[in-house]
Amino acid sequence: MLRRYRSAETAMRARTRASMGMNETDLVALRFLLREQRAGRIVRPIDIARMLDISTASTTTLIDRLERGGHARREPHPTDRRAGIVVPTVSSDEEVRATLGAMHRRMLSLVDELSDAERGTVMRFLVGMTAAIEEAAEADGEHGDAEAAKEMA
Repeated sequence: MLRRYRSAETAMRARTRASMGMNETDLVALRFLLREQRAGRIVRPIDIARMLDISTASTTTLIDRLERGGHARREPHPTDRRAGIVVPTVSSDEEVRATLGAMHRRMLSLVDELSDAERGTVMRFLVGMTAAIEEAAEADGEHGDAEAAKEMA
């Protein structure tokens, strides 16, 4: 069922990207901008670069695409005249809500139907699955570091 869920989620993300005319990285960046805006935090281009783990040059290109698509705009930083910030457009927020809102409401309704014990079981499962993936990624990184050290020797 986890594979089926992941497949359905992947298909939903593809439909969302297609309907908004965006690639995966652009959509992740836009969702980050919207989340940060709702939390009352400003976003500098370097924040996007760090979140996505991409270069500043790639970030500039990404922001250019978001601007051309009407999804974000650059503005001056409110307290640092040398810096700029990136903000999502109102229409982009509305488009994301329209595209994903009904699905999110159905998902939250499902969560609301679970008892506290059931939610705890699901959380334990998801935390465990996340840890297993992160530990595998760390082990792969350690293996890669060891390989790189061998090559340098």
